Amino acid sequence: MEEESVFIEKKDPYAALRYKEFRSYLGMRFFFTFAYQMQAVIIGFHIYHLTKDPLALGFVGLCEAIPAISVALYGGYIADKSEKRMLLLKIFLGVFICSLIMLAVTSPQMHNYVPVSYIVPIMYLTIFGVGLARGFFGPATFSLMAEIIPKHLYPNSSTWNSSSWQAASILGPAAGGLIYGFYGITVTYIIIIIFVAISLVCIFFFKPHPPKYVPKESIIKALTEGVNFVFKNKMMLGAMSLDLFSVFFGGAVALLPVFANDILKVGSEGLGFMRAAASAGAVITMLAMTRFSPMEKPWRNLLIAVTGFGTSIICYGLSKNFYVTLMFLFLEGSFDSVSVIIRSTIMQLLTPDQMRGRVSAVNTMFIGSSNEIGAFESGLTAKLMRTVPAVVFGGSMTILVAGITYFKTKSMTKLSLQEINEQVD
Repeated sequence: MEEESVFIEKKDPYAALRYKEFRSYLGMRFFFTFAYQMQAVIIGFHIYHLTKDPLALGFVGLCEAIPAISVALYGGYIADKSEKRMLLLKIFLGVFICSLIMLAVTSPQMHNYVPVSYIVPIMYLTIFGVGLARGFFGPATFSLMAEIIPKHLYPNSSTWNSSSWQAASILGPAAGGLIYGFYGITVTYIIIIIFVAISLVCIFFFKPHPPKYVPKESIIKALTEGVNFVFKNKMMLGAMSLDLFSVFFGGAVALLPVFANDILKVGSEGLGFMRAAASAGAVITMLAMTRFSPMEKPWRNLLIAVTGFGTSIICYGLSKNFYVTLMFLFLEGSFDSVSVIIRSTIMQLLTPDQMRGRVSAVNTMFIGSSNEIGAFESGLTAKLMRTVPAVVFGGSMTILVAGITYFKTKSMTKLSLQEINEQVD
C-alpha cells in the first residue's frame, strides 16, 4: 500500500494540494511571508536611509536572530506539547502588535517629534519582538504540516510549501520596494498589517490537533532528547551544519540596499526587484522539482547547490550592471531552492512525530537564524573591507565550506535518501 501511495504521489504533482487543510496552511504561510518580506525590505532600506551605515543593516539581522535562537529549544518543547492552532494564533497576534508599533514609529509625524537616535533603537526593539515570535513559529508550523499531510506526501508537500514561501518572497520584496518608493512607508505598513491579519484568519480553518507528546520528564531532559536525536542523525546534522556555515558566509543579500542605493543607483524600486529576482529563480526551480525530484542522490545535489549558491554571490557582487545583477541573483535563488527542498524533505522524513517541535527548534538554531547572523557578518565585513570585497569574500567562503564538506563526506554523495536513512537506523 505504501509503495502504491508513493507511486501515485510521483504521478500527481498536485497530490498535497488536494488536502483542504494543507491549502489553508499554504495560505497562512503565503500571506504571512508576504508581509514579513515586505517588512524586511523596507526596514533595511529605511534604516540605511536614516543611518547611511552598512553595519546598521547587520544589526537588523542580529536583533532578530538573537531572540529566535534563544527561545528556539523552548519553542520546540511548547510546540510538541501544545495544540497547534491556538499556539499559532498567539504567535501571529504578537507579530500583529509588533507591526502596529512599527507603523507608528516609522510614520513621518513621529520623525517630527522624535530624533533618529531614538527611532532606530525602537525599530531594533520591534524586530527583536518579531524574532521572539519566530522562535515559536518555526517549530509550530513544522509540527502542524506533518499532522495534515500523509507521510508518503512529505516530499510533495515540502516542495509546495517551499514554493509558496518563495512566491511570497518574490511578491513581498517587489511590492514593498515599489509601494515604499511611490507611496511611502506608512502606506506600506498598512498593507503589511492587512496581510498579517489575513494570515491570522487562515488559522481558523485548521482543525484542532491535540499534541502527540505529553511530557513525563523534566523540561531539560525533553529538550536534551531533541538535541541528541539531531546529533546522532548523520544526514540531518550534516545538512544543518552545511547550511549554517554556507549561509553565514553567504548572507550578502543583507547588503542589497547598499548596492541599490550607492553602486547601481536604482533606489528602493530597484531594491524590490533585486530581492524578488532570487525568489523568482527559487520558485521556478521549485515548480520544476515537483516533477523532477533532487532526492535521488540528495547529498551530492546538496553540495552542488551550495557551490552554485556561492558562485552566484561572487558574480553578483562583482557586477556593475543592474540586469546582470538580477540574473545572478536569479541563479542564487535557483541553487538555494534545491538545498531548501532537500533539507526540508530530510527533516520531515527522518523526524519522529512526537519530537517534531524540538527537532525543528534545533533546525531553527542551525538554519532558521543563519540568514540573520549571516546578515550581521556581511554588514561587519562590509564595514571593515567595503561592500564588494565583503560579498566576494562571503561567496568564496561558501564555496570553501562546500569543498571541505565534500572531502569529509564523499562516501555519502553516492547514496540515496533511503540508503542513508538505513545507515542512520
